[in-house]
Amino acid sequence: MTRTAHVTCPLCEATCGLKLTLDGDMVVGVRGDGHDVFSQGFVCPKGASIGALHHDTDRVRMPLIKRNGRFVEADWDEAFAEIDSRLRPLIEQYGRDAVGVYSGNPAVHNLSTVLYGPMLYRAIGTKNMFSASTVDQMPKHLSAGYMFGSPLAIPVPDLDRTQHLLVLGANPLVSNGSVMTAPDIRGRLRALKKRGGKLVVIDPRRTRTAEIADEYHSITPGTDALLLFALVHVLFAENWVRLGRLETFTDGVDDVQRLAEPFSPENVASCTGIAADDIRRMARELAEAPRAAVYGRMGTSTQAFGTMTNWLMDVLNVLTGNLDRPGGVMFPRPAAGAGSALRPFTHGRWHSRVRGLPEVLGEFPVATMADEILISGEGQIRALVTVAGNPCLSTPDAGRLADALAQLEFMVSVDVYVNETTRHADVILPGPTPLERPHYDLALYQLAVRNVANWSPPALDTRLPQEWQTILRLVGVVEGMGPNADVSALDEAASTDFARRRNVDIDVAKGRVGPERMLEIMLRAGPYELTLSNLEAAPHGVDLGPLTPRLPEALSTACGTIELAPVAITKDVPRLTTELGRAADGELLLIGRRHLSSNNSWMHNVPSLVRGSNRCTLQIHPHDASARGLVDGGMAEVSSTTGLIRLPVEVTSIVRPGVVSVPHGWGHDAPGTRTAIASTQAGVNVNLLADGTQLDAISGTAVLNGIPVHVQALTS
Repeated sequence: MTRTAHVTCPLCEATCGLKLTLDGDMVVGVRGDGHDVFSQGFVCPKGASIGALHHDTDRVRMPLIKRNGRFVEADWDEAFAEIDSRLRPLIEQYGRDAVGVYSGNPAVHNLSTVLYGPMLYRAIGTKNMFSASTVDQMPKHLSAGYMFGSPLAIPVPDLDRTQHLLVLGANPLVSNGSVMTAPDIRGRLRALKKRGGKLVVIDPRRTRTAEIADEYHSITPGTDALLLFALVHVLFAENWVRLGRLETFTDGVDDVQRLAEPFSPENVASCTGIAADDIRRMARELAEAPRAAVYGRMGTSTQAFGTMTNWLMDVLNVLTGNLDRPGGVMFPRPAAGAGSALRPFTHGRWHSRVRGLPEVLGEFPVATMADEILISGEGQIRALVTVAGNPCLSTPDAGRLADALAQLEFMVSVDVYVNETTRHADVILPGPTPLERPHYDLALYQLAVRNVANWSPPALDTRLPQEWQTILRLVGVVEGMGPNADVSALDEAASTDFARRRNVDIDVAKGRVGPERMLEIMLRAGPYELTLSNLEAAPHGVDLGPLTPRLPEALSTACGTIELAPVAITKDVPRLTTELGRAADGELLLIGRRHLSSNNSWMHNVPSLVRGSNRCTLQIHPHDASARGLVDGGMAEVSSTTGLIRLPVEVTSIVRPGVVSVPHGWGHDAPGTRTAIASTQAGVNVNLLADGTQLDAISGTAVLNGIPVHVQALTS
């Protein structure tokens, strides 16, 4: 007999509601939940494939231990005995910095790893902490931290009320809205246009979002900060600055005006590839719009001026009076948020051993992880713990990182696949599927375009321990409690402290354990007087209303104001100034791209998501293809200072001349993996071409866009 379950999809940032049809332990149907308060029936190909992901026969379902170079199944006690016998001695002999930690993108989509992962990282006590953030959104955290006081105080477009949306380096029709949680982004952008609004897209490639825009401008990769400074220049030069109510709690306006002086539209036009008259008109239209928002994503972060670009986007939002205004960019008020920052944000509190790179949010740039493993000395990483990540595909100079992992003395991975990274592990600890664990989007509701809350109990039973239980058992190992620590006692102690720090009586969560107890505490400490029982009684979610103004109360800077010109960021302006007037030297610049059916590297083993024609191609403009003897469907060799790849050619005018594009997340041809479907659609790893020494100077985020490459035709 079939039954129905309602869950929130955890596979991307859109948080869509799904209606599952279940027959025993089989998923026989997946549809969008038409009653979901946020997504209202929308579902993308990833969500529709969650049943196939659940039933994937390549998923790891028992702990694996490497014996004589081969993985063998083991029981949980064997696995933890192995970890205790090998990890703990390394800590005792070499110290806690001898253990590195890498946390991947999927960990953000899992309530267990969001809440309990940090407990493990603190227990390990290492400075060698890395995550996917420094190949992703770290510049946004850093700029928000210095401007507003907290790295989590990220304003998002009030998408349902804006009249003018300027998008840079983002393709929300494919990403489903990233660092902007917004299901059915296509419907929301259509509504923007229907109410007379305007969508403007800036990108080196005519993306799916650009195709529906009212206005599109092709920009030279890596020059977004020059364009944004020119827009700021015009606002001051033509007296368009209108702070409105922000004026009473904003510092640094005069400093920004002075810094913008060299960046006139005429001075940046040749560098950006956008005409000065167009820049002036864009600035005027942005200022004149009754409600406007400036938004950017991966293309604005993974470049040489990532922090500068993210800072300038919010500078524009402030100068036009659109920060914290309905229809502008606003701060969500999540039901279970992180709370206010206890102290003003700073970074660079310590530096990496080999390259002296500053920490941000307690972690080092992942681009230096291989250095810390390969180069000997006190504090060298000898053991690695990975949580739901695949840095061998997602980080720069990926070939060198793979070589580094092979030299570790011990590696343990909390993961559900033997992938390009975990194949190097000595022990793999699996977790349940997304349908076998409870879910609440703790991180993503902090970025939602509408305040909502939705709790999903497990739709299916599992014999596997939940990840929070596995993580607490690892805590016991690193804290010297042995391989069989009392998980319940550790959870009780952690929850009691968690409640104390939020001034909540632990008894309000009586009868609950694990993430459910933690979430109950957070809801009770939140702004809506919600309880987990309220959410359990609302399987389609609870609508908490549109975004509302939160300033100045949401600010936590030292002065209690918006710091429009923080020195930690503006000190990089002279470096940007040197880019003015720099002429193109004829080399091709590489940018990335993604597909709607793909989420980085971890959705490629689902047949329905990789079927069809090969999507891992080199996109190149017809003029550049002709000059190099490349033909559509032929093969090309692409090389950089760090590596080379060979892949099929796709000749297309959607990329600007001088630019080539290769999607990220592919390269599933490494030996020793167990992802049969992905290996048949292997593609190539574009991050073999990314130079790990090329970083955003402030945040340490890897430069994955605007990479100089050489392209030549391959002949059979």
